[in-house]
Amino acid sequence: MVFRALIERDANVNACGGYYNYTLQAAATNGNEIIVKTLLEHSAEVNAQGGEYGNALQAASRNGQEAILNVLLEHGANVNAQGGFYSNALQAAAANGRETIVTILPERSAYVDASGGEYGTALQAAQGCGHDKIIQLLKLQERFKLTV
Repeated sequence: MVFRALIERDANVNACGGYYNYTLQAAATNGNEIIVKTLLEHSAEVNAQGGEYGNALQAASRNGQEAILNVLLEHGANVNAQGGFYSNALQAAAANGRETIVTILPERSAYVDASGGEYGTALQAAQGCGHDKIIQLLKLQERFKLTV
């Protein structure tokens, strides 16, 4: 495997460039959990910013990569990091109909009402993309936040 050979030869896992900007974001986007774990074991920066999705957590959230999302969170990924097309991981998940991810992120302290990106907020993303179940989930999270 080319990837393994590069790692064994101490390739810079944080080198940037290209569409995803960082190897970790590309691996998170494509759902390769083994590569994500290997990169993190070799000191890949879990919160590196840049590329189409802003960071690896946003990429995993956009594509519904729950296992990778959990690995990234275990390694200290910032659930509220801003940047990229959707601005944050919750908006990326909401815009793409990822119900499980929309449930997990607020449980991990993601700001439900954070704004920015293509749609404004996660709720606006869900509304704009017609994801009724996610609209309900986000409204429930907003109500819960107000009563805690």
